[in-house]
Amino acid sequence: MCRAIAASATIASVLVLGACSSAPVRGPTAPAVPVPERTTARDELPLFGDAEIVGTMLRGKSRWVPAAWSDLAGLGDDALFEAWNAWLRSCERPLPPYAALCSDVRLLSIADASAQREWLQQRLRPYRVESLQGDPTGLLTGYFEPLLDASRVPTDEFSVPLYQPPANLAQRKPWYSRQEIDTQPAARAALQGRVIAYLSHPIDALVLQIQGSGRLRLVQADGSTRWVRLSYAGSNDQPYRSIGRWLLDQGLVKDASWPGIRDWLASNPQRQQELLWVNPRVVFFKEEPLSEMDAQVGPRGAQGVALTPGRSIAVDPTSIPYGAPVWLVSRGPQVSMQKMVLAQDTGSAITGAVRADYFAGWGSEAAELAARLRQPLQMWVLWPK
Repeated sequence: MCRAIAASATIASVLVLGACSSAPVRGPTAPAVPVPERTTARDELPLFGDAEIVGTMLRGKSRWVPAAWSDLAGLGDDALFEAWNAWLRSCERPLPPYAALCSDVRLLSIADASAQREWLQQRLRPYRVESLQGDPTGLLTGYFEPLLDASRVPTDEFSVPLYQPPANLAQRKPWYSRQEIDTQPAARAALQGRVIAYLSHPIDALVLQIQGSGRLRLVQADGSTRWVRLSYAGSNDQPYRSIGRWLLDQGLVKDASWPGIRDWLASNPQRQQELLWVNPRVVFFKEEPLSEMDAQVGPRGAQGVALTPGRSIAVDPTSIPYGAPVWLVSRGPQVSMQKMVLAQDTGSAITGAVRADYFAGWGSEAAELAARLRQPLQMWVLWPK
């Protein structure tokens, strides 16, 4: 028989009595500059040495400086159960030294925030993340999972293809550029029969490629409709170049957001190909079923676990290991945050010490936040004692 435990259970009672279930506790999540494409190099996860760190440590492009818990602004106010849901997912594929904590993390999923905070302070130690030059302030941006209408077959409305990887992708490095795919017969032949679905607008396809995954409301050949998820499956290894930056540099727009880019294209349709060819990078996808349960969480990040809106971030894994709980502080015109998040993903432009991309979720609100989020950031890694 399952033993019930009150939500106000202390650490001791939770760890001694156990829990009825290790499933994530459901509760309200945070609301959900398209930047880097997501990647899923799950077989190349960096390992970080022993759990015990003494003094300042160098990690890749970062320096970790011992800090006090009192340095973490807002620690007493965070709704930790939201972060705990993300941490439970990291425990599906834990890395050392955090793997040793996962049994406690599962048990504490039914505890209240005060018990969770008490355990954090007993078992972990905060380290302020700085650049190698000692700068503790960096940059926070955002990303999201697009929701798009699509068709399994080409139509007058849906004519922009999304591809799975070509069979010869590994044989040519880099593979054909975006312009070469559109113009060279050899590239077109390699993609013959590799179309997953068709979108209605090339900017939708570009957004999907930059974000690295998305949900499609897909009309099948027989007219039926189903939801699927497209996940990152590879790229042509060409460099990413921002079409928004190109428009700004050319003096063609003052607003380089996705709505601004769409407006410019609507007024200059004859320059669509020119604009798209500015970015030679193309991302390929794999189709995944989207069950009702899968629809409640985000796509899998580079750690190999589902992302949690408002509680998952992408990091430079040479500076912050996957699965690490991170205290994030960022104040700006879009949002002010003081909260615990989990390092569960990476991206092509997420490099450096104090650098993170905030997973905003899916839908219009998440898209708006991700498009506008660009503000100062401070981070503390919570490392096992």
